[in-house]
Amino acid sequence: MNKKLAIATLTLMALPVLSMADFQPGPVPDTNPNLDVVGIFNAIFNFIWPFFIGFAVIMFIVAGFQFLTAQGEPGKVTQARNSLIWGAVGVAVGVLAFSIPFVIRNQLNA
Repeated sequence: MNKKLAIATLTLMALPVLSMADFQPGPVPDTNPNLDVVGIFNAIFNFIWPFFIGFAVIMFIVAGFQFLTAQGEPGKVTQARNSLIWGAVGVAVGVLAFSIPFVIRNQLNA
């Protein structure tokens, strides 16, 4: 028990020394004075937009595949139609969500 306690104590005492072993701080990176909340939101939107487009395309492909494999069964055709409708609703909501900030900004600046 004493060996375990001694090893644990030495390990805990050595951790601060090991963590500072090769610390060489570099220069502080420059900050962007033009960065504001709007710029951050624009960066987030520009990052998310391609994923949204890809997801919308996949949604329409899945709906088309459901139509092709339904083979006239009313339940499957209804499910495929619902997938297509909700995919279109999702695209409309995404386009509106992406364009509303631009419309508001243009109206406020006019």
